[in-house]
Amino acid sequence: MTAKPRDFLQLPTDQARVVRLVDTQTALTGAAATWAKVNGFKGKPGQLLLVPGSDGEVAEALFGVAKDFDPAAIRSLAGRLPDGDWKIDNLPSDKAEVAAIAFGVGSYVFDRYKSAEGKPRPRLIAPEGVDVAAIERIVSACHLTREMVDTPAQDMGPLQLETIAREIAEENGATLKVTIGDQLLEDNYPAVHAVGRAATPHRAPRVLEIGWNLDKTDWPLVALVGKGVVFDTGGLDLKAAAGMRNMKKDMGGAAHALSLGRLVMQSSLKVRLVVLVAAVENAVSGDAFRPGDILSSRKGLTIEIGNTDAEGRLILADVLARAGEHEPDLTVDFATLTGAARVALGPELPPLYTADDALAEAVAAASRAVSDPLWRMPLWSGYRASLDSEIADLRNDSAAWAQAGSVTAALFLQNFAPATGSWAHMDVFAWNPRNRPGFPEGGEAQTLRAWFHYLSGRYGA
Repeated sequence: MTAKPRDFLQLPTDQARVVRLVDTQTALTGAAATWAKVNGFKGKPGQLLLVPGSDGEVAEALFGVAKDFDPAAIRSLAGRLPDGDWKIDNLPSDKAEVAAIAFGVGSYVFDRYKSAEGKPRPRLIAPEGVDVAAIERIVSACHLTREMVDTPAQDMGPLQLETIAREIAEENGATLKVTIGDQLLEDNYPAVHAVGRAATPHRAPRVLEIGWNLDKTDWPLVALVGKGVVFDTGGLDLKAAAGMRNMKKDMGGAAHALSLGRLVMQSSLKVRLVVLVAAVENAVSGDAFRPGDILSSRKGLTIEIGNTDAEGRLILADVLARAGEHEPDLTVDFATLTGAARVALGPELPPLYTADDALAEAVAAASRAVSDPLWRMPLWSGYRASLDSEIADLRNDSAAWAQAGSVTAALFLQNFAPATGSWAHMDVFAWNPRNRPGFPEGGEAQTLRAWFHYLSGRYGA
């Protein structure tokens, strides 16, 4: 699965038509003004007007933007402009790169299972002065994330995650260690084994560990950790049909970690890198783990199972503990962890959890710089008691009185986070629940660009 972005960027050409960015105060003249008046175009944000030339063909486009231009708005143009080459002629130079990335991200189409060829797509003339190769790498990372999430579980099992990790490692001169099936018990990944053991043998659970630049011992180490539940039935606490429908996306955290890891390597950031993915299917069989079971973990803490549908935090516990053995400077985990995060912030705004105030502020600034939203949520210590168990070190489902399910899930993970450096947890949705131009319903890359922008600034190339 290469997930190369479609041909969305072009070199300058005389054949390109122009998109003009306008707002409600822009004074239009000539034929464009007349056409805008006839069509009720007022330059409101998101409005698009195709202006015909004397031959009746589309000659230019007017696109309404806010006075404080957000380059993320360009994303919708990739799904609304007619086929052909387009140039944005009044794009602010300081926002050109983010706008080009937005157009590229908006050009994503998942048509792997379509029998008919898709319609031709518009292309953007690369704005002057941008790094085209860097833009293509970032867009490719976003496309890879989304393609992995969109692919049905029948074709995106633990083995397929392993195959993608292997391709990424081989392309970038990295190592890959795979621990699979009962070997997980021998290598001390008991929680990963417990969650994944009910799956059929060809979908056996596994831990994937990519290592890159590990010989450069004077460089800081970054650990990226991903939840790779390729399909979540809920286990013996079986989900209802509506809740199970889109559970192919429950490996979205793994998709983010692998894609961001590939981007870090391709961009030659000055870090040692470890990417850790726990790949499992939370299936139902006679060997499935049960409510009331007590699981061991790599860190040595025991976990009482209150709900088998709270499995993501269990597999993350083991791989976060493994990340800590590398003594990282920074650890970031990505997981489609809780529905409670959507209740708190909705599908478009992923919560960030960290105890490091400086890190939170810096990542928030990176988020704003590249128009890739996130929102910091509290690791509220008052809810820690909701994870107490009478018969184990902690429980995987917090007591009902705490209510804040995304917060308590993050508090659970904090027990297993590395003791060195900083740790951050992203509870991503990895999904667009509604279809709109540039945002087709389906897989979504969330905070990937923000984290890469932050990492690039902190560690450099």
